[in-house]
Amino acid sequence: MSDTVLIEKVLEGNDHAFRLLVEKYLNDVFRAVYAVLRDKKEAEDAAQEVFMKIYSSLSQYENQGFKTWITRISVNHAIDVKRKQVRRKEDVVDVLEQQVLGTPKDSVEKEVIAQDQRRLVQRKLNEVPENYREVIYGFYIAEKSYQQMAEEQKVQVKTIETKLYRARNWMKRNWKEDDFS
Repeated sequence: MSDTVLIEKVLEGNDHAFRLLVEKYLNDVFRAVYAVLRDKKEAEDAAQEVFMKIYSSLSQYENQGFKTWITRISVNHAIDVKRKQVRRKEDVVDVLEQQVLGTPKDSVEKEVIAQDQRRLVQRKLNEVPENYREVIYGFYIAEKSYQQMAEEQKVQVKTIETKLYRARNWMKRNWKEDDFS
């Protein structure tokens, strides 16, 4: 059945015809939305919203290439979703900045707590076997790449990966989450 016939049936109230359109174009809509959002879950949600938009604005379609029309709706909707995500992140950053800045009393307390946490982490790090300590410090605290650490220690990157893997296993076996609270 052609798109034109299906669209006419949908406009006449045939929900099955719309279901056929959805099945026919689901992958195209998903790909268009995913290309913008780059997140499978977000793209799935956005694709459903796109089909709701298509359904509600189908009466405005002017027979000028259905696939092009729905792709344009898909991309525009994905861009809107992306903009909302950016605004949400900005709002979260504003809230976090407010919390971090807080009152002078709050910042003194936060600094004392942060110092305590740093001391605790340093103490716990000293418990780690010496052959793992350097990679843990380098990767997690100094934020070095595997490559940087391998060059500094004059070893292969694979050696760093192995040490870090074993160090993580050691930490899982020997530390509890309560140890850090």
